[in-house]
Amino acid sequence: MIKTPAYAAASATSPLAPFTIDRRDPGTHDVLIDILYCGVCHSDIHQARDEWGGAIFPMVPGHEIIGVVAQTGSEVSRWKVGDTVGIGCFVDSCRQCAACEAGEEQYCRRGASFTYNSREQDGQTPTYGGYSTRITIDESYVVRIPEGIPPERAAPLLCAGITTYSPLRRFGVSPGDRIAIVGLGGLGHMGVKLGKAFGAHVTVLSHSPGKRDDALKLGADDFIVTREAEAFTQNAGRFSFILDTVSAMHDYNAYLNLLGLDGTMVLVGLPGPTPLAAWPLVTGRRRLAGSMIGGIRETQEMLDFCGNHGVAADVEVIPMQNINEAYERTLKSDVRYRFVIDMASMKQLPVY
Repeated sequence: MIKTPAYAAASATSPLAPFTIDRRDPGTHDVLIDILYCGVCHSDIHQARDEWGGAIFPMVPGHEIIGVVAQTGSEVSRWKVGDTVGIGCFVDSCRQCAACEAGEEQYCRRGASFTYNSREQDGQTPTYGGYSTRITIDESYVVRIPEGIPPERAAPLLCAGITTYSPLRRFGVSPGDRIAIVGLGGLGHMGVKLGKAFGAHVTVLSHSPGKRDDALKLGADDFIVTREAEAFTQNAGRFSFILDTVSAMHDYNAYLNLLGLDGTMVLVGLPGPTPLAAWPLVTGRRRLAGSMIGGIRETQEMLDFCGNHGVAADVEVIPMQNINEAYERTLKSDVRYRFVIDMASMKQLPVY
């Protein structure tokens, strides 16, 4: 086992603090990765504070991991020492169910092993995430980072990027389509960038008028303030596709009425239970769907797409020692648009 410096939450009410974890020595098909950067996702906060239930403590969050291959197992064929690679939201799956065989490992019927706050496929060993200096993982669950994407700006692509790319691709957004992105946070800003790269006409729907300038700088063609009463009546039927990234409670029915005939709204945020009426669906033959990250193949496709189109996340790089402050700022939406931890800040941490 390899003693590895990390930051962990000891309980749902504890701040993150220095901790030491054991990483396994690389097996025949494993790679050992020195972590360079790890993004801070809002879901890290939800899970570290046990807001979704079932938390496993001590918890080392982090599932937007960029690193360099430091060691390979004897039968590794995909990677070599020195490769710049990424790890996203899961590190293993059953590899046998229909979803896994289709390259949709995130929907593994047995249950994917998520990068942290989860269990390995043995059902016993806890997983620890990217708030650490290294990680060992099977070569099949690693993706390549294209040259030209700065590694710190690539980190959020492993969650925010694929979460927004997957529904845009799978629901057939095409050049010239009029689409809307609900919310302009870590997910929403990637939705804008990717929507524009797809060639769509992109409108941001936000309750915060102060985000207009940022939305337009990111590439949005239009901005609608949803707190204005006339916003929903004046724009009824305007869009063919809506990507809803908001995790706060809001009225799905109002947003569905912004879709035209056969329009689709896809949820990638996770608010609490929200009333849904049949009328907005049946009167426009509209669809309400959900989507969650992507499989390894689609994640690599997304990264290559971003490399070819010059798409990367807007980030604020922080040392690990500022992680608790970053959590509080994230809750206040005081980041444009994703915190990313520089793991060089952990080099002096002791190993216990």
